[in-house]
Amino acid sequence: MERTVLRVTLFGLLLVLAYTLPNKDDWDIYSFHINSTVTSRYATTVISSRVANRMDEPKEIEFHVRIPKNAFISRFKMFIDGQVYDGLVKAKEQAQQQYTEAVLQGQSAGIVSSVGRTMEEFKTSVNVAAHKKVTFELTYEELMKRTHGKYELQIHARPMQPVKDFKVDVYIHEKAGISFIDVKGGLSTAAMANAITKTHTDKQAWVHFYPTEEQQKTCDSCSDQGMNGDLVIVYDVNRGTPFGEIQTSDGYFVHHFAPSNLPKIPKNFVFVADKSGSMQGRKIEQTRTALLHILKDLSEDDFFGLISFDSNIFYWKRELVQATKENIDSAKVFVQGIYSSGATNINDAVLQGARMLNTHPREGSAPILILLTDGDPTAGETNLRKIHSNVKKSIAGKFPLYCLGFGFDVNFEFLEKMSLENNGVARRIYEDSDADIQLKDFYEEVATPLLMDVAMTYTGGTNLTQTKFSQYYNGSEIVVAGQILDNNIETFIPQVVGISRRQNLTFSDTRPFLDSTEPSDSIIQRVWAYLTVKQLLDKELQLSGPEKEKVKTRALELSLNYSFVTPLTSMVVTKPPGESTDVLNKPKEGGPAIPEGRFGSRGTTSRSSGRIAGHGHRGTQRHSHRIGGGGGHWTSLNRGFGRAGMIVPAHGGVGADYSLPVSYSLVFHSAPIEPLRKAMIPSFAAIHPTHTTAVGPDPLTTESSVVGLSVHRFLLKTESQLIPLCYDLDGDLSLKLFHYPSSELYVNGELDSIQSGGFRRIVIHFKSDQHVEVNPKGVSVTLGQTVTNHTGQDPITAGSMTVIRRDKETDVTAGDMRMVILLHQKDGEEFLWPVIRQRPSANDAKGILALEPAVYVEIQQGSDTKLMFKGQEFDVKRTTAADYSITVPQTLDCWLMSSQSVLQGTTDEFLVQQL
Repeated sequence: MERTVLRVTLFGLLLVLAYTLPNKDDWDIYSFHINSTVTSRYATTVISSRVANRMDEPKEIEFHVRIPKNAFISRFKMFIDGQVYDGLVKAKEQAQQQYTEAVLQGQSAGIVSSVGRTMEEFKTSVNVAAHKKVTFELTYEELMKRTHGKYELQIHARPMQPVKDFKVDVYIHEKAGISFIDVKGGLSTAAMANAITKTHTDKQAWVHFYPTEEQQKTCDSCSDQGMNGDLVIVYDVNRGTPFGEIQTSDGYFVHHFAPSNLPKIPKNFVFVADKSGSMQGRKIEQTRTALLHILKDLSEDDFFGLISFDSNIFYWKRELVQATKENIDSAKVFVQGIYSSGATNINDAVLQGARMLNTHPREGSAPILILLTDGDPTAGETNLRKIHSNVKKSIAGKFPLYCLGFGFDVNFEFLEKMSLENNGVARRIYEDSDADIQLKDFYEEVATPLLMDVAMTYTGGTNLTQTKFSQYYNGSEIVVAGQILDNNIETFIPQVVGISRRQNLTFSDTRPFLDSTEPSDSIIQRVWAYLTVKQLLDKELQLSGPEKEKVKTRALELSLNYSFVTPLTSMVVTKPPGESTDVLNKPKEGGPAIPEGRFGSRGTTSRSSGRIAGHGHRGTQRHSHRIGGGGGHWTSLNRGFGRAGMIVPAHGGVGADYSLPVSYSLVFHSAPIEPLRKAMIPSFAAIHPTHTTAVGPDPLTTESSVVGLSVHRFLLKTESQLIPLCYDLDGDLSLKLFHYPSSELYVNGELDSIQSGGFRRIVIHFKSDQHVEVNPKGVSVTLGQTVTNHTGQDPITAGSMTVIRRDKETDVTAGDMRMVILLHQKDGEEFLWPVIRQRPSANDAKGILALEPAVYVEIQQGSDTKLMFKGQEFDVKRTTAADYSITVPQTLDCWLMSSQSVLQGTTDEFLVQQL
């Protein structure tokens, strides 16, 4: 008998960890799903994790996830015994009252406040009865930031145990079109390559990451405790006109502005580097390394200056000089002689850097001032408010100041305010082995200015986010959102003006709008709310008195309206009766680090494998179920711990980038008979003689074959943005989907002969005694003579096969292959759709699902199009087909060809006598 396999793909956007290695016999991460949807560069991610208590007594289980630092949590739920427990976003003062009451009673729990490079943590816990399950569901939102010409979704995955039902699905939809997409990171190595699938059309992309249990233990970044590594999804969008595009929906708009074909503006660049005693050792070495790289990157039309400082100021030159080879070589000697000593005179150092830029202006050049320091001012002027005033007066809005804070000892809020007051940003540099790379990366973000004094105007717009920007850099993006007065597009007139290298430029477009079909609470509106809150929080940091309170009140109002957990709000997590209530707070990047071992109320902490030791609830054992990597933390108040403690975790960064081999799946679509087919018959018949099989003639070569039969349209996707191929097969066929003889694996499917849908049965055979049959009504699993009907959602293991049944899909793993069988509905009838998520490494696979992605060349002959495919020319017609290989089907354009042309042979080669 022939056999089959299924396979699934997974994409990582977060991670699962535990403070201590749990006993797998006691508890189980039953399933872990991440579903991320990116629309208009705005990502909404839902993490759902189900945990089972296998013990005979109650146990407290902790849910611990890491999310991107710029994200706002917007929803959290727990499902226990049919009850839903929601997290509610409240003003921080209201939530703080609950926290204070707990502290007074000695009931506070671990407050985690350190901030990591790219991630923060969310943590809560709940008491789970014996042999019961809890489902955690967390939603967070973030606007993707473009740097170096791309957007990145970062994933750090570290489950402390392999998870059977482990899947991540990412869907990206960009109306402007997707120019490229790639998957990088430490988990995209060869050992994991076939666990990742990537599909890319003009405006949509799907990434799936479904590693098997075995892969979660054996990859380069894996062990018996599961995965420990990174995945990064990298993509960019098409850029039509320099003006960019505006998307509108329900009275709101978002404008993405990122022109690239502009001349580079020369820089007037001054770097002010701290060389005080606290910079000794690795910090000063990494600063020298980064400066040497920056000097090498300067162009001859750039002018630059270097200042180092401790309690005194040290100049390479007192004036800006041109970046000639001679001057750069001289500057390198100065950099190599920078050694640490003395105190920290930040005030005079920054003022001297500003003086150099002010006294040597060059028309048509972009001045940039960058400060690097690791400490508070301890020499010269030390009053922080006075330093802010001095610097703001000296710069006077003429150029941006970027402050880079080295390590966690630095007063980051001081640097952040100083940057924001002077049109710049502050960035923390982490004391990792790659700190010099972090410095170089930041410099490269601002190394190529293309516009200065950018002003965005929107006649007919209101409630606008920031509209003025001192400089725009190549590879970045300016995003402005707002509301359209009376939702009247006709009176809404956007325009951008800015200074280029040699002239003033005006950008406008009479048709820049991409209308959205989102509902009233749309993505576009949430982008506006997200940006507005972020910018109000920045403004609040700079203000004082009544103005500060006004901005704070507005930011709080929006945070509550959109359920954003921000530094002004907290999420109160209600739990079952008798348990504590958690208050979850978002930390501020500028907050000081809290050393490990300190604690804030009665109780003590002890270090045991990096976890807080706690008493927990009486009669309850405590285990951690943690999702995340390295980085900052969300504050969590767990009133049932009986003491308080604070944790500072290790800080990790993004893993190394690796090229990712792409895995493709064949997509099928059942299509009604259309006039287009009749029009194509003569041209196809001329190329391919009519071929008759045991089940009838090829449907694209004779007109008689289409009478009274359901026609199923198959899609064969491509490796790039090429339009996929499609071909039709008549119904009532039993097809060879995926045969893998070397692994004794066979997957067969039966098309529905009556309904113009997909498959009515799919059967998988593995080895000689393991079989799975899936139909729209259910799943049966056979091991030897034992047959099990899969009725619940618990995974079933039969020999080397694992079957996981979900609401609209069945996930099957057989050996090193993983498949998902999707359940769709059309005209009231249900049908199945098979998708290979993980291909075996061997190359002897055959069948419809084993076809390689299509590669062809279009040949235009007058008004007709031919394709050069497999060394032959074929006539084609452009039509459409539904892509059922994804959860929510999409309609794609495709080139219709005969089945013989696409399959490069007769249909007999893809038929089986029995399933």
